[in-house]
Amino acid sequence: MKAIAPGATLGILGGGQLGRMIASAAARLGLKVHVFNDTPASPAFALADVTTCAPFTDEAALTAFAGSVDIATYEFENVPREAAALVAGLVPLRPGVGALATTQDRLAEKRFVADLGITTAPFRPVDDAAGLDAALAAIGMPAILKTRRFGYDGKGQAAIRSADDAPTALAAMKGAPAILEGFVDFACELSVVAARSADGSFAAYDICENTHEDHILALTRVPAAVSAETAQRAREIAHAIADALDYVGVFAVELFLTRDASGAEALVVNEIAPRVHNSGHWTDHGAQTSQFEQHVRAVCGWPLGPAGRHGVVEMRNLIGDAVRDWQAHLADPAAYLTLYGKDETRPGRKMGHVTFLRGKG
Repeated sequence: MKAIAPGATLGILGGGQLGRMIASAAARLGLKVHVFNDTPASPAFALADVTTCAPFTDEAALTAFAGSVDIATYEFENVPREAAALVAGLVPLRPGVGALATTQDRLAEKRFVADLGITTAPFRPVDDAAGLDAALAAIGMPAILKTRRFGYDGKGQAAIRSADDAPTALAAMKGAPAILEGFVDFACELSVVAARSADGSFAAYDICENTHEDHILALTRVPAAVSAETAQRAREIAHAIADALDYVGVFAVELFLTRDASGAEALVVNEIAPRVHNSGHWTDHGAQTSQFEQHVRAVCGWPLGPAGRHGVVEMRNLIGDAVRDWQAHLADPAAYLTLYGKDETRPGRKMGHVTFLRGKG
């Protein structure tokens, strides 16, 4: 892959806060940015040199976008595959369409991970009531029924704890193809945020320990309270996934940590995120190279930056009205505040985050 030089234009499909932070990192490295999104009030638009607001089904707009950039990427995994493929046919798109297609479908993703010999929760496809009955007979209860596509932050899923829950859970899918996943009795939730270049270079940040509230990531602590062997296994899992996808850019693997009666630890892959990740926001001030700069480096064919950590780090999402505490965070010498510039505060909406450097460790 030929390196993209400073002064070139990076195209970003998607205009949310992740795109905004990628754009900021790209600008600091001397790149211009063109953001394509279908929503006028897109946080990334404010930091872009050029913007296009059009539906992802607008082939003429996508063609013009691709013609205006030197390299393209995406900041969320629900970019329509057809739109990504159109852009990829005109300009290099990193990560590629294959990674996007695999991770957009929970069933395809689970099969991909399982085929690598990596542990996942037991799973079965579900298309109708008969399929759900068969899946429950194979997996048992409790279990989680999820839509195969477009679910995030707890949306598009329903718990089944008894047979009485099954009809309601299936109705909640609204006819969409679904997947049933067995319940994992986990000790905590982890993630590994890493980057891979086109030449196969790989760099992983320290393992994150994540706490969710109402299915939304609330707090990330780094380093995670796991054994050195478990941390190394998490990195190996991420490396194997990235190589198998021929991935270019930053990504995250979300994991469940289990412990048996003797305290022995094991990892279960939950999901892959083909993009910079919420649990990696701590890297913006807590690591030698932020995940946003690392992503720009990878997609542009530049050397990956060092992924070392600056001590013990916590990152807290500012969700809904929690953003109103911004002045208190600015007054805290251990806190580093990032706001996303969103025009409306709503319950459950990520408005920003604050990173705390807690000292050496």
